[in-house]
Amino acid sequence: MPFDRLSSATTPTSHLGLGLAAVGRPGYINLGRDRDLGEDRSADALRARTHELLDAAYAQGVRYFDAARSYGRSEEFLADWLNARLETDDVVVGSKWGYTYTADWSTEADRHEVKDHTLATYERQRAETDALLGDRLDLYQIHSLTPDSPALTDRELHARLAEAAAGGLTIGFSTSGPAQADTIRAALEITVDGAPLFGTVQSTYNALETSAGPALAEAHDAGLTVIVKEGMANGRLAPEHAPQALKDIAEETGLGCDAVALALILRRPWAGVVLSGAATVPQLGSNLHAAAVDLTDDQRARLDALAEDPRAYWKRRGELPWH
Repeated sequence: MPFDRLSSATTPTSHLGLGLAAVGRPGYINLGRDRDLGEDRSADALRARTHELLDAAYAQGVRYFDAARSYGRSEEFLADWLNARLETDDVVVGSKWGYTYTADWSTEADRHEVKDHTLATYERQRAETDALLGDRLDLYQIHSLTPDSPALTDRELHARLAEAAAGGLTIGFSTSGPAQADTIRAALEITVDGAPLFGTVQSTYNALETSAGPALAEAHDAGLTVIVKEGMANGRLAPEHAPQALKDIAEETGLGCDAVALALILRRPWAGVVLSGAATVPQLGSNLHAAAVDLTDDQRARLDALAEDPRAYWKRRGELPWH
C-alpha cells in the first residue's frame, strides 16, 4: 500500500496530512472563512493559495495530500503542483468520487454538490480524475458513505473497484453522518473473490464527535489505514469558538487550540493520518504543532468530556452556512 511510505517516514509530521476541501473552491462550511480567504476567491487566487499551502506542508514533512472531485478544482490545483515539483515523488495522493461539484465557482449556489454513488458516476469521475492526476493517484475513495448508500451493496461496482485495486490503486471510503460506525462496519464486510475490498477508511472524528472511534479501531485491527477528517469540527474547535476546556488545555501546553485538538486524535492508536484542513500557511504551521503536544491523562479526560451526542453534532454541522 502507498501508506507504507508514510510508515517509514521519520519526520514528526508524517502522520499529518493536508486536505484541500477549504481551498479548492470559493465556498465551504468552515467557520471564519471570510477572514481566512478574504474577497479574492478567483481560481487563480485559490490555485496560488493551494500551491503555497502544499509547498509549506511538504517543507515541514507532510506527505499525504487529500482532494476530491467535489472540492471544486482541487485535483487540478494539486496536479499542477505535482507536475511542477518532480522531486515530490515521495508523497501519497488521495482523491474521492461520488459527489459532483455544482456551484459553478459561486458561494451563492443553491446546491454546491450532488451525491451519486452509482457505477456510472464512478466511471465518469474516475476518467476525470485520471485525466488530471494520472499515475500520481495512490488512493481513490468513495466519498461520504452512509448506511443507505447503494455503493455498499452494488456488486458490479465492487467488481470494478477490485479491478482498480488489482491494477495497483488503493480503494477506500469516507463516511459522514451520525451512523458512521454502522457504515464502517458494513464496509468492512465487503469482499470480492474472498478478499477485502477496502484498504483505507476516512471518517470525521474530533473532540466533539467521537462516535466512530470503536469502529475505526476495528478497521485498524482489520488492516485498514485510518484517515481522520474534520479534526477541527469545521472551525468549532478554533480559538474563537473553542469550548473553555480546550482553551484551558491550550494555555497549559503553550500551544494553540488547534494543535491540542489534533493532538488528541494523533494519540489514538488507530489513527494513521490526521488531516489538517488549513486555509492559510499560519494555520497550517499551528496545526502541525500537534505532533509536539504531549497530553496528560487528566487533559485527555477533560477533552474526552467534550463529546456531543452524534445526532446533535451532525444536526449543527448541517446548519453551517456555505461561506
